[in-house]
Amino acid sequence: MKYVGAHVSASGGVANAPRNAKALEANAFALFTKNQRRWEAAPLSTEVIDEFKRTCADLGFIPEQILPHDSYLINLGHPEQEALQRSRTAFIDEMHRCEQLGLVYLNFHPGSHLKKIPIDDCLARISESINIALEQSKGVTAVIENTAGQGSNLGHRFEQLAQIIDGVDDKSRVGVCLDTCHAFAAGYDLRTETDCENTFAEFERIVGFNYLKGMHLNDAKIKFGSRVDRHQSLGKGEIGLEVFRYIMSDARFDGIPMVLETIDDTIWADEIQLLRSFAA
Repeated sequence: MKYVGAHVSASGGVANAPRNAKALEANAFALFTKNQRRWEAAPLSTEVIDEFKRTCADLGFIPEQILPHDSYLINLGHPEQEALQRSRTAFIDEMHRCEQLGLVYLNFHPGSHLKKIPIDDCLARISESINIALEQSKGVTAVIENTAGQGSNLGHRFEQLAQIIDGVDDKSRVGVCLDTCHAFAAGYDLRTETDCENTFAEFERIVGFNYLKGMHLNDAKIKFGSRVDRHQSLGKGEIGLEVFRYIMSDARFDGIPMVLETIDDTIWADEIQLLRSFAA
């Protein structure tokens, strides 16, 4: 089964996220469990946790349909020790919040070397950060998101994702979220069926579909290979619709949360139905 939804607002409380997803007739969603642009957040109360779990159950969402995202401030490959430790502490807190809410994934951007340390050293720090977080948490898989490769951000090449995974001790608790816009910006073509076959064959060869735990379904405003992260509504950008037809008709993408981060939330419900029409 295809789980399709959007990254919805949790404003007013995390239990509003499943409600907002249900309003879109989605059967998947992403959310932030805290303000994504702040380091600290108030602990989740028992009442908030219970309300979230109850609302998800009432609306038919299971943990495997939900893809929480961590704070944008976190850099698990930071070259400076003090900032690295702050990121690790914040990431572990995000893992614990997912634990408390009964969630099984935490989606995150891998990190950036900030032009201060070699790429291999930064990738090794990211793996080490994941190992530390997994040792101090339970039941939550760390899901690495591929990036567009802006600036010094890593994770835009499949080889880098594989290198991070290779450095993780417990490979049962690490995975990947593929963002179509980011992949296209990083130089993985998705505009035709042949392009899709080639790109996903490369992903299988280098990373492996066994590590695919989620997707972000976005068209792109920017040109192919530009390494600039600019999302667009489905079919209105440089990628077009073929990749979304391909994904929705391929069983390798079954059973994982696939969420929109497209720029016009007023048409998310329509985009979800468009995706479902491809599956039909």
